[in-house]
Amino acid sequence: MLQEKDCRTMINTIKTFAPKALLVAVFSLPVISCTTLDRLSEVGTSPELTSIANPNKTRGYKPISMPMPMPMRATRQPNSLWQEGSRAFFKDQRASEVGDIITVVVAIEDEAQLDNRTRQDRTASEDFGIGNFFGLETLFGAVLPEPVNNATLLDVDAKTANDGRGRIDREETVNLRIAAVVTQRLPNGNLVLFGRQEIRVNFEIREVVVGGIIRPEDIASANTVNYDQMAEARIAYGGRGQLNDLQQMRYGAEVLQILMPF
Repeated sequence: MLQEKDCRTMINTIKTFAPKALLVAVFSLPVISCTTLDRLSEVGTSPELTSIANPNKTRGYKPISMPMPMPMRATRQPNSLWQEGSRAFFKDQRASEVGDIITVVVAIEDEAQLDNRTRQDRTASEDFGIGNFFGLETLFGAVLPEPVNNATLLDVDAKTANDGRGRIDREETVNLRIAAVVTQRLPNGNLVLFGRQEIRVNFEIREVVVGGIIRPEDIASANTVNYDQMAEARIAYGGRGQLNDLQQMRYGAEVLQILMPF
């Protein structure tokens, strides 16, 4: 990772050896951040994988707090296999505690088609005149350069038309399985999941992130849960590397698209 000192050294080198014309061109561009310089230092090498870390210690992590029912106090029942508040008679190997691993099955087949058209026409006409205004209508001829007909002092015609049309045709298919970790157990027994998977192929990293809240009852016997059984589900599928750079808009074009008023 390049430090601020390295950035200053590189800028001083450019000032010393670059021609004046090149120097003007360089400083006319947006300011190059240390992140961009760090990417330049990785030219010719594959991107590095993120180190394994505790999800609760990652930047931006916040524990989930939601309205919960009053806790139920468990009471012992002599000579009985059933315990009040328990979810099953026997212990199984499905995820139930913080730190357990569960497999999330994502199978999304989404297709949407929308055709919308709006047409608006408006016509307005206004006529205004003063036939007799306390005899003062004779003063109009003295003020205006040409003779004026009092009955047609003002005549306004307005017409507007608006025709808009939009069309959306989208089709998405995502099929994957990802292991997630139980990061939190809520007071009502629901489990909070978070999982991240990174796959590097040549110079491209594919990243899958999944998170949400599930009920222990929805966990299958194979210790799996479907994505549509997750509340507050957050599923992200993307990547970074050479292919992603080719698909992204350049910084200059993105800035111009935001700032240009037309």
